[in-house]
Amino acid sequence: MDFIGTWKVYSEENLEEFLKALGTPQMVIKMRKDIKPVTVFERKDDTWIYTIKTPKFSKTHSFCMGKESEVTTVDGRKIKCVIREENGKLITKTDKFTAVREMQGEDMVETITTGSVTFISRSKRV
Repeated sequence: MDFIGTWKVYSEENLEEFLKALGTPQMVIKMRKDIKPVTVFERKDDTWIYTIKTPKFSKTHSFCMGKESEVTTVDGRKIKCVIREENGKLITKTDKFTAVREMQGEDMVETITTGSVTFISRSKRV
């Protein structure tokens, strides 16, 4: 898995629909639509650390593969999740959504599904 490093989002599909499906407040959706986050992945022994940075906020989360952890959503809600590695992909499972982060060529692609709505984010290494 080659996720370690700094990644800048350059393309997003269905962001607004996805956030609405999750019940995100309209004010947060409006703010988030104009932002292309930067994500930094690090690894220290068995612990993965990822930080999401925007001009408005920065959030850092850590997890160990296969163990329950807690993350904070863009609107401040705390959710429990389990992240596992499968065939070179990072798969995050919560009671609200499933996210699959994978490498496609030089890009990192994250596909997140809730119900029938799918959000796709593409990032380049910076």
